[in-house]
Amino acid sequence: MNTHSSADRLRRLRWTLTALFTVMNTLGLVVFAWLLIDEDGDQGEERIDAALNQVTSSVSRLVEFDGTVGFGLVNTDVLNDRCPQFAILSGGAPAFQPHFSRANCVPMSAQLLNGLATEAVKTGKLVQGHQKATDGAMVKVRAEPLRDNDGKTFAAVVAVQSTEAEDAAHTQFTLLVIGGTVLLVAILGFAGHLLSGRSIRPAAAALQQQEVLLAETAHDLRTPVAALRALAETAMANPAQSAELLPRTVRLAARMGGIIDDLLVRARLAAGVEQLSIQPIWLDQLVVGIVEDTATDGAEVTVTAAPTKVNADPALLQRAIGNLLDNAMRYGRHPGAKAFVHLTVAGGTVTVADHGPGIDATLAGDAFDRFASTGGSSGLGLSIVRWVAQAHGGTLAVYNADEGGAIFELRFPVSPN
Repeated sequence: MNTHSSADRLRRLRWTLTALFTVMNTLGLVVFAWLLIDEDGDQGEERIDAALNQVTSSVSRLVEFDGTVGFGLVNTDVLNDRCPQFAILSGGAPAFQPHFSRANCVPMSAQLLNGLATEAVKTGKLVQGHQKATDGAMVKVRAEPLRDNDGKTFAAVVAVQSTEAEDAAHTQFTLLVIGGTVLLVAILGFAGHLLSGRSIRPAAAALQQQEVLLAETAHDLRTPVAALRALAETAMANPAQSAELLPRTVRLAARMGGIIDDLLVRARLAAGVEQLSIQPIWLDQLVVGIVEDTATDGAEVTVTAAPTKVNADPALLQRAIGNLLDNAMRYGRHPGAKAFVHLTVAGGTVTVADHGPGIDATLAGDAFDRFASTGGSSGLGLSIVRWVAQAHGGTLAVYNADEGGAIFELRFPVSPN
């Protein structure tokens, strides 16, 4: 049997949403990163090609040819002393003394250069591509054929550029992009987790409130429903006792109605459905009215009140004070004895004192939690009283009197008006 609540399942959905959000963003970032890396690689190739093209095109204009090849202008040009290096080779045309630039940027095989020149002269077309230097380093080459005035090829300029610097820069850029992608994925995953949490929080809270309401209803109504059934079965089995059992049945039904009202109020307040209707209230008059309207069932209830005004929701205050009074009349007495309850109102504080057994000091801290009760009640009434106090910026405290009995102190901020 699956014991996980709907709220728990909804919270687990948060991780699913986070994973889905992260995966979708990761796919987009990976594609974007791949495009960036590919574009950077292409730009590196274009920079090398531009440098080689500058050398071959410039050198081709500096070479003199009038039946013999002259390198006078080439020898005095700055290109002859810097990278990319180049060579002017016959490439299978009528032989002449080859020219090699003075810059030796990367060691190249003469046979390889001659092969490139021969291909350019033979085809009359530009030859370019990647080759390896004699030390194994990757280089890019460009062989451009030279033509005389009749358009006949008589030599070729072969330029060589190492790709090491561009490869290192591209590798650094690739690592930077990968690192940035991983960091963004982590940030987006964290942001997705926060957003998914915020998006499902209201639904999870509503489901939890619903489950709490169902649990509280089942918990609090189980005993009175069983008692009501027992009374009904007894009345059916003994018709002569019906008149005696009927008032008990009515009181029990009224108690069940009160429990249901408390559960609904608490659920609506906790869910935020119920809004506080704050207004100035004479607290002493409210308490006196509650005592006058409450059936004491033999209990002796007295009130000492001084004029005091608070800003509060009158309906909630009536329920909170009514719960305190009901709790004192029910459980603030010794078995078989009459209940004596005294209420004091002054300075925004309602004090309810009884002459019962008092509160167990070890359980006093939990007396206001739901389902917690030291006297056999549902434990819901006092939890509602505390919630009403906190909702108005007040407090609820309980302690034992020196002469015996419990004292509940419900305190609200006094209205300044």
